[in-house]
Amino acid sequence: MGKDYYKILGIHKGMSDDDIKKAYRKLALKYHPDKNKSPDAEDKFKEIAEAYDVLSDPKKREVYDQFGEEGLKGGGSAGPNGNSFQYTFHGDPHAVFAEFFGGRNPFDMFFGQRNGEDDMEIDDDPLSSFSGFGMGGMGGAGGMPGFPRTRPSARKQDPPVTHELKVSLEEIFTGCTKKMKIRRKRLNPDRQTSRQEDTILTIEIKKGWKEGTKITFPKEGDETANNIPADIIFVLKDKPHPIFKRSGSDIIYPVKISLREALCGCTLSVPTLDKKSHVVAFKDIIQPGSQRRISAEGLPLPKQPDRRGDLVIEFHVRFPESLSHATREKLKDLLPL
Repeated sequence: MGKDYYKILGIHKGMSDDDIKKAYRKLALKYHPDKNKSPDAEDKFKEIAEAYDVLSDPKKREVYDQFGEEGLKGGGSAGPNGNSFQYTFHGDPHAVFAEFFGGRNPFDMFFGQRNGEDDMEIDDDPLSSFSGFGMGGMGGAGGMPGFPRTRPSARKQDPPVTHELKVSLEEIFTGCTKKMKIRRKRLNPDRQTSRQEDTILTIEIKKGWKEGTKITFPKEGDETANNIPADIIFVLKDKPHPIFKRSGSDIIYPVKISLREALCGCTLSVPTLDKKSHVVAFKDIIQPGSQRRISAEGLPLPKQPDRRGDLVIEFHVRFPESLSHATREKLKDLLPL
């Protein structure tokens, strides 16, 4: 069974965005490893951040509510726009914490001048008694006696970074795993300077996925002190195939036949993606550009991978470039008007 993000935040399904923010604020402050020295604080802090990252985003939340953690991370579910959706937590709970509090450290105001008492225990919500301090949203500071009213500039997320992911028809037929190495900027612990970091993104290509399917890795782009990292999006693109073409879940097999074969019939050995072949005899006249179907020899259907599209034979008739006079005369006698 997958993670219950609602249970992690101590809330119920259907609660408002404000309830989600309040629950995250309370737990993040309680389990922040800089203040909470229990052995499991770091793991709990990360778990809370992942739960908030999912439930605070309407698109992720909708997919999670419908398919659970497995569907959210497995990539086989469809997002609200109909495209395949895959979520991977970026793994940095401190980035979520900094984003929520607008890049500021909320401990500095209340705990920074405690005569070195860094090991003090955090209560359930150390900011709850300061009703004037507006931390219910994404970190805006409200008016409070003795403190200036300031509002940090809102950070915007960078536009998505899109890459083509080329896959062969054989890979779409069987499904496969792709590992993509990307280099990105990540903030150092001082939250000001940055470093270059390589990471491997794992993409599970499901059987039958259509060209144009999008796989999204939220906030995996460059990180700076003033931005929200861009989403990295991979868009499936079919590699050209030496034999076949693709039409949705159908496979097109273009074949050239002579004029004689088109008129008098022929027998073809038709290859398939799974290395088999079908011997098919044609006795009727074959029109140029006409098609014949071999049922269930195409690609798996994206939503029903146990079923398959068709293999479509597409005929192209080769006409002779020249005919002798005698042949022309014979054809005049043989062919109908």
